[in-house]
Amino acid sequence: MVVMARLSRAERPDLVFDEEDLPYEEEIMRNQFSVKCWLRYIEFKQGAPKPRLNQLYERALKLLPCSYKLWYRYLKARRAQVKHRCVTDPAYEDVNNCHERAFVFMHKMPRLWLDYCQFLMDQGRITHTRRTFDRALRALPITQHSRIWPLYLRFLRSHPLPETAVRGYRRFLKLSPESAEEYIEYLKSSDRLDEAAQRLATVVNDERFVSKAGKSNYQLWHELCDLISQNPDKVQSLNVDAIIRGGLTRFTDQLGKLWCSLADYYIRSGHFEKARDVYEEAIRTVMTVRDFTQVFDSYAQFEESMIAAKMETASELGREEEDDVDLELRLARFEQLISRRPLLLNSVLLRQNPHHVHEWHKRVALHQGRPREIINTYTEAVQTVDPFKATGKPHTLWVAFAKFYEDNGQLDDARVILEKATKVNFKQVDDLASVWCQCGELELRHENYDEALRLLRKATALPARRAEYFDGSEPVQNRVYKSLKVWSMLADLEESLGTFQSTKAVYDRILDLRIATPQIVINYAMFLEEHKYFEESFKAYERGISLFKWPNVSDIWSTYLTKFIARYGGRKLERARDLFEQALDGCPPKYAKTLYLLYAQLEEEWGLARHAMAVYERATRAVEPAQQYDMFNIYIKRAAEIYGVTHTRGIYQKAIEVLSDEHAREMCLRFADMECKLGEIDRARAIYSFCSQICDPRTTGAFWQTWKDFEVRHGNEDTIKEMLRIRRSVQATYNTQVNFMASQMLKVSGSATGTVSDLAPGQSGMDDMKLLEQRAEQLAAEAERDQPPRAQSKILFVRSDASREELAELAQQVNPEEIQLGEDEDEDEMDLEPNEVRLEQQSVPAAVFGSLKED
Repeated sequence: MVVMARLSRAERPDLVFDEEDLPYEEEIMRNQFSVKCWLRYIEFKQGAPKPRLNQLYERALKLLPCSYKLWYRYLKARRAQVKHRCVTDPAYEDVNNCHERAFVFMHKMPRLWLDYCQFLMDQGRITHTRRTFDRALRALPITQHSRIWPLYLRFLRSHPLPETAVRGYRRFLKLSPESAEEYIEYLKSSDRLDEAAQRLATVVNDERFVSKAGKSNYQLWHELCDLISQNPDKVQSLNVDAIIRGGLTRFTDQLGKLWCSLADYYIRSGHFEKARDVYEEAIRTVMTVRDFTQVFDSYAQFEESMIAAKMETASELGREEEDDVDLELRLARFEQLISRRPLLLNSVLLRQNPHHVHEWHKRVALHQGRPREIINTYTEAVQTVDPFKATGKPHTLWVAFAKFYEDNGQLDDARVILEKATKVNFKQVDDLASVWCQCGELELRHENYDEALRLLRKATALPARRAEYFDGSEPVQNRVYKSLKVWSMLADLEESLGTFQSTKAVYDRILDLRIATPQIVINYAMFLEEHKYFEESFKAYERGISLFKWPNVSDIWSTYLTKFIARYGGRKLERARDLFEQALDGCPPKYAKTLYLLYAQLEEEWGLARHAMAVYERATRAVEPAQQYDMFNIYIKRAAEIYGVTHTRGIYQKAIEVLSDEHAREMCLRFADMECKLGEIDRARAIYSFCSQICDPRTTGAFWQTWKDFEVRHGNEDTIKEMLRIRRSVQATYNTQVNFMASQMLKVSGSATGTVSDLAPGQSGMDDMKLLEQRAEQLAAEAERDQPPRAQSKILFVRSDASREELAELAQQVNPEEIQLGEDEDEDEMDLEPNEVRLEQQSVPAAVFGSLKED
């Protein structure tokens, strides 16, 4: 039922509302200035016809014209009502007017401005939209302009109106200058490259500018160079040459690209000769191989393109004589450029380091066949290279320079060069010494022997101010008199060309200056010996020994002692002994073996045998552990030859105590073999028993096989039992040594550097001891499987589980060395008188007597 009511005379008389609206109307009558009441009423009327809803909004806004909530909802509802209509519909104009009425009160609200501007953009009213954006910027405070400009710029970019957009961007950059890159990109897209280059140059020169895109200053420079060099006809307001050359001074690590950009600018501008000048300037100034490669490749490509263009033009228009000449000129220019590349690259390396000696030598080699260029290069090199900054040996430049003149027959010029070189303040004394030696060799090559001697004597003469060899504060000219290189050459020349006295004076001077080497001392002594000055040569050795310590004095002592023995033999035995004792005092174990052997040889030939044995005894203690085994072998051999094999027992015992297990095992086997040959079976068995304690049956099967063979030949049931018992005992001892077992297991598994945990891959959590026990059981089982089958007629292997019957068979086997006592002999012995004794005679081995046996 529709109820018609008039609220009062003050209200509009045409208002009509339903019965459901009465509570809301009454609430409004009570609180007509309450926004919440109006919003509840509007929310309730959302399904009502649009005119009724708009009328309700108008009633509310008439009472509350400054309510942002009411205006925002009202304008949003009005825009939604015309959303699907044509933009020419008059309803759009009504909505626009509604927005204009709202801005009378809501002109400080940026959200309403943004919605209105977007609404106008959708209508396509460009001028009205632009003016509305301008009104919004004027109405809003500047702190809220950042909300308007993104939409404004999007509007400007959406229409092909570059002039309008440029003006808008210029206004925007006053508010946000850090957004210059966005403006530059727009200018590039709209083909306004001149202004884009100006803006980009401004950005590059602004040190405070921070790129939003994260670009570095160099990247912006590179963009600017590409822009102005690739568009010379469109960029007119900038001095391209000055800009790029400014970049060359700022970005020294990217010279190649900047030079190529400058040359590309002139090429695109049609100034080819200017571009060629730029390339030439670039390859003469770049400092790195990378930049040189970039510039040279670009230069070569430019020349190739010029030749190709000329050939194409000539083929189209017809060939003329002038075109042929021009083409040949271009080809010759290109060939010259390619041939200059090694020299230009060498120039780059020398610009990097002008004191690089090797590069100067390579530059000379590039000028091969052109003497004038070679001389100029050498002259420039010796003037440029600073000896204190040089990489390499600077004296080689002077020497090579002089050698060049010498090879061309200009000896005087070569001497002048070397003379100048001797006055150069080199960093190292060895450099100046090499120059002096080259001076001498130059004269020797041309057989000027006296001049060579004079030069070297001049080089070794005492300077007015002496200095130590390594005193860097003094010039090398004051220190070269202590150079061994010059003195060695002078000594060689004196030996060949001088007199005995002059040569001896040179060697004495070398020793006085304390610059001699062991070889110099030996040479001096040999020189004196050649001239029959034996005592003088021995004095030279003594002087050399006083100069050096071990190990440098080793060669001097060896030569000295050898020469002394060869000269005097046993005539001066005590003096020789004193020399050996002096040599061995403080001698390192590494060099002791040779001296002890020489000492022992002296005693054997000229002295006493017991002295020789004492020397060998000392030698076994003085040499290195690795040489002790060899020393004991020599000791045993010499003792057996001099005193007989029985005298070697004590030596064997000492060797077994001192040597390592491996060598001690070999000594025991040899010792036992010797005792067997002497018939001392019990001694040999005791030696085997002692050695068994260091022989694991699993790794030293050869030893146990030897002992087994010994017992088979010389033993009986009890001795074999004892051997088997010892073997089981040793086996048990080694089985309880965990470290030994671990090492053996690692050897078996092939991992020499592993640990116990490596033995069971994939079972890292298993107990290590359990692993060792399992592995030990496995090894024992393998050893039992490897045992050979029992033999019936011949014992091949003695097992630890042998039965009593088998042992009885072993005992019944024939012993070749056992003394056979028959029954007849027993009866004869019973018939002898008590005072009669029958002696058994047996031949004594000849080795027992040694050298004492008569021939």
